[in-house]
Amino acid sequence: MKIYNKQLVNGGVLTTLVALSASVSALEKPQTMEDMWKIIQAQQKQIDEMKAGMGAVPGKTATSNMQNPENKVADSNVQNPENKVADNNVKNLERKTDILSQEVEKLRTNLAIPEEAQYKSAYGLGPAASKVYQVGKGLSLGGYGEANYQNIVSDEGNAKDNADFERLVLYVGYKFTDNILFNSEIEFEHGTTGSGDDDEGEVSVEFAALDFFIDPMVNARAGMVLMPMGFINQIHEPPFYFGNNRPEVERRIIPTTWREIGVGLFGAITPNLTYTGYVVNGLDAQGFNSNGIRDGRQGGATAYAQNFGYVARTDYTPDALPGVSVGGSAYVGNSGQDLEFNGQKPNVFTQLYEAHVQWKYRGLEFRTLGSWGHINDAGILSAFQGETVGSQNYGWYTEVGYDVLPLIFKDTPQYLAPFFRYEQYDTIAKAPNGFKDNQNLDRQIFQVGLQYKPIPNVVIKADYRNFSAEEGSVPDDFNLGLGFIY
Repeated sequence: MKIYNKQLVNGGVLTTLVALSASVSALEKPQTMEDMWKIIQAQQKQIDEMKAGMGAVPGKTATSNMQNPENKVADSNVQNPENKVADNNVKNLERKTDILSQEVEKLRTNLAIPEEAQYKSAYGLGPAASKVYQVGKGLSLGGYGEANYQNIVSDEGNAKDNADFERLVLYVGYKFTDNILFNSEIEFEHGTTGSGDDDEGEVSVEFAALDFFIDPMVNARAGMVLMPMGFINQIHEPPFYFGNNRPEVERRIIPTTWREIGVGLFGAITPNLTYTGYVVNGLDAQGFNSNGIRDGRQGGATAYAQNFGYVARTDYTPDALPGVSVGGSAYVGNSGQDLEFNGQKPNVFTQLYEAHVQWKYRGLEFRTLGSWGHINDAGILSAFQGETVGSQNYGWYTEVGYDVLPLIFKDTPQYLAPFFRYEQYDTIAKAPNGFKDNQNLDRQIFQVGLQYKPIPNVVIKADYRNFSAEEGSVPDDFNLGLGFIY
């Protein structure tokens, strides 16, 4: 009977150890401190049960334990050599417990500092900008950079060949709780800083906002926000768009990168239907010119807020069409900001709309986007600026690329995609009465290129752009560059 009891206890201990070890190895990495606490509680319960089982081994009496608790196992072994097996199990249990404790501590540390960054877009932001949403708590760092060389193909105009470290960006985020976090982007342009001159470089806050998570359907954001329009304005990290230069339509019609100070809501009405909407300080019409509304962005720098702007976006990813997303956005608001000219005080009501479609299927990537804008009081602005400000503007582009490496090397992590993009835009699609249209700003661009990623974080790009205008000429260019995220 004694041997039977000993075998029963030892067998139970070993079974419990095996089950505990298997359960720990099978666990997925917890995402919150609450998950970690549940694991610790479950482990402690199992450890207590094993200790109680070890106390039932014959030869260990309550009296002997009280008389000499330090030597209770040794005395038991002397009195009963068969308990040596149980003693070995105790040592084995202690070793297992130490290992499990180390693993628990490692998991707890990894909640604050993940071993491997998971680059995945969240809430409309780029993968590197989304890192803060994946940490359990505390600080998150990320960023990107890009540099390029541009060769001007013809000698027409004043453009010269140039090389530029275009930007180096630092993402800094901090997760205070599971419901409140801060995220920001700080950009250093053109390798140096000047006195606010874009050509000399500058340091800018691209966005800086607090997120308040309330419910998957309704969350709040406040601060310097990226305007949720188009593809590039929110996701502008170099590995995730074709070409060394961002599409001209998303620079001149949708003035990327466009950010203002505001507050708004975002969320998912259904898992497939998301939305974002903000109230922001309005554009400043004094910056509008023949090239469009781009220079009317205020960027949160002592911005005029006599007028407000309103922007909203929605995106839908149908289950029936894997890899497809469709969406659109709209911006409306007065841009006068109390501008006075010749006794007039125009409101300059400004509208901008866009629609977009994206399809990703295996190695295929396809995008198309169209945008249209309207500016009231364009005649007054044209007189004020001394140049024609279009009362209407428009632009559209389509692009396609295909990763060819899987056709040559199966399961390769590298990426090589030739791509083609066509763009058409006109910043003065309609000139106000009494002002002349500038037909040189009615342009088409044919672009071909190659995109190579030795790893997903790094991209090397080459492309050629052919420009044509309704009137006059625009020089072509060849571009070679690199980019990275971290």
